[in-house]
Amino acid sequence: MSLGNIFDIAGSGMSAQTLRLNATASNLANAETPAGSEAEAFKARYPLFSAVQNEAQMTLGDSGTNEKFEGVKVTGVVESEKPIQLRYEPQHPLADQEGYVYYPNVNVVEEMTNMISASRSFQANVDVMNATKTMLQRVLSLGQ
Repeated sequence: MSLGNIFDIAGSGMSAQTLRLNATASNLANAETPAGSEAEAFKARYPLFSAVQNEAQMTLGDSGTNEKFEGVKVTGVVESEKPIQLRYEPQHPLADQEGYVYYPNVNVVEEMTNMISASRSFQANVDVMNATKTMLQRVLSLGQ
């Protein structure tokens, strides 16, 4: 693997973590949004990732010049299967006939944990890119 490919791999990781941070921010922003029915209630969303490797990476000892390292791929975004929260608030304008208001299935503590994890993963990829940049600069200075 050449050092240049590391930028592609770390960049794909950074893009994936950016999407994760955006999903977490959306979940947090809608954590207390009331709805008049279960169908209208906001449901927490989470991105799905997969590691992508091409055949050259999986074959040991193959060091062809046309290697392409993929990194991380976002395979989709799913809604949480957790039940929607029902709160008895008969005076609320969105309350149904029984006096219940529907709130999202967002757990704020979980979302904050996801946000910390995603930001640390993003920072780890930044550190990888900086270390690679330093190595490339040192390689270039060898020729002086």
